[in-house]
Amino acid sequence: MDRLAQLQQFIGKEFDQSPSPFMKWLNPIVLSAEEGHLEFKYTVRPEWLNPVGNLHGGVTAAIMDDIIGATMFSLNENSFITTINNVIDYFSTAKENDNIVAETKIIKRGRKFVNAQCEIWNADKTRLIARGTSNLFKINN
Repeated sequence: MDRLAQLQQFIGKEFDQSPSPFMKWLNPIVLSAEEGHLEFKYTVRPEWLNPVGNLHGGVTAAIMDDIIGATMFSLNENSFITTINNVIDYFSTAKENDNIVAETKIIKRGRKFVNAQCEIWNADKTRLIARGTSNLFKINN
């Protein structure tokens, strides 16, 4: 089974078969999975909060990095694709028990480099929490 098909079999379910222990800890629910485009839902947990009770920016960044990595997985390439950098803009926040949705897309897919974007929204996608881009490098095995 190709990697995209593996993701697609979890639509509507927790992605508990991820090869990433970190993603298992984040515990996303797969909402949609297409080549180069994923949408995952997360529930904000108490350990994800900063001292004033908002979703911690570092957790937001980690969610982005992790789902962009899964987006690379969906491309079914023979290369390992690793992050070079992440740039994130924060616009709003989320609170404990809020559902948030992370959605990715490929901006440019080249022979050696990929540029991808992730947006994190509130559950009904009426409020943008953060938007980030990532440059990634294909490492040939």
